[in-house]
Amino acid sequence: MSDQRLKGQETELRLIVDNNVIDTVTDIRSFEMGIQLEILKEGYLGETTMRRDEVFNGVTGKMELHFENEAIFTLFQTIVDRARRRQPGTKINAKTSVRFPNGQNKVIMISNIFFGEIPLNFPGRAEYATTSLNFEAEDYQTI
Repeated sequence: MSDQRLKGQETELRLIVDNNVIDTVTDIRSFEMGIQLEILKEGYLGETTMRRDEVFNGVTGKMELHFENEAIFTLFQTIVDRARRRQPGTKINAKTSVRFPNGQNKVIMISNIFFGEIPLNFPGRAEYATTSLNFEAEDYQTI
């Protein structure tokens, strides 16, 4: 019999601005991240196949959030102010804590993330407002 697999209910995401957890932004509907690698290929005389190597190019991702209160707009303003250089040195990090059903734990830290467009979506009268934030970062680590 195999172990139970990981579900979203065992994952917690926290956004951190300048070492302060934004714990009021809690309606995170989904989160994904990709470890960006590039394959390099080079062919040499006298060899019958290409040689391969890889280069690490950082992290990309996307998170979808619902609006629980006005804290989400504070986060948006922080992102815009940093982009306009009104708050130089501001760092936004993401911390994902994963609790596996077998009792193992892992933490993923994504440091100094940067965001693209911030869309606001109000899909209908009976549906929740959402935003989908695309992001990129130079590095991540697991603890």
